[in-house]
Amino acid sequence: MSEGLIRHITKPHPVTGVTNSKLGVWCFLASEVMLFGGLFSAYMVLRTGVSDWPRGSSILNVPLATLNTMILITSSVTMVMSWASLAMKDIKKYRIFLALTVLLGIAFLVVKSFEYGHKFEHHHFPSTNNFYAIYFTLTGLHGIHVLGGILINLYFLFPGSKLWETSPEQLTGRIEAAGLYWHFVDLVWIFLFPVLYLL
Repeated sequence: MSEGLIRHITKPHPVTGVTNSKLGVWCFLASEVMLFGGLFSAYMVLRTGVSDWPRGSSILNVPLATLNTMILITSSVTMVMSWASLAMKDIKKYRIFLALTVLLGIAFLVVKSFEYGHKFEHHHFPSTNNFYAIYFTLTGLHGIHVLGGILINLYFLFPGSKLWETSPEQLTGRIEAAGLYWHFVDLVWIFLFPVLYLL
């Protein structure tokens, strides 16, 4: 679609100061903040209402969660580098950094699957107690968001990258919007890690 049909695709809107895609992503992320905010609030209510709430560090795998934290932080860097590569008109580096972002996202899910597998082997399920209910709900929902980010990035890595030939500014804007989502997913994990695993 051309700029004539839908305005403010590549140029910021004079009122909002951002492009339509960026405004749309910020609105979507606001709804996501409310979703995770509600779940974090439920966690706080449950935790403060139970005197014998277990410490996550004693029953969860902190080294694996630390590894996953490093993986996601690194993936945020590669996501920024993919956008910066497009801004510098280097499509090859863009593809390399976006592919690394996808691979790091997959690595996160693989590590998480090992952690889940260990819990299931020891018969720990969401129905076991309130701690595991909130643990599986928060980390499972986060994992679904990571999977969604991987699929988005895979699209922009393969069929979506064809937009570079016709509208490089538009592709750059789309990667910036995808990056905002990816950074949000990483930020949620930065909150989940200490709350569930360390406190």
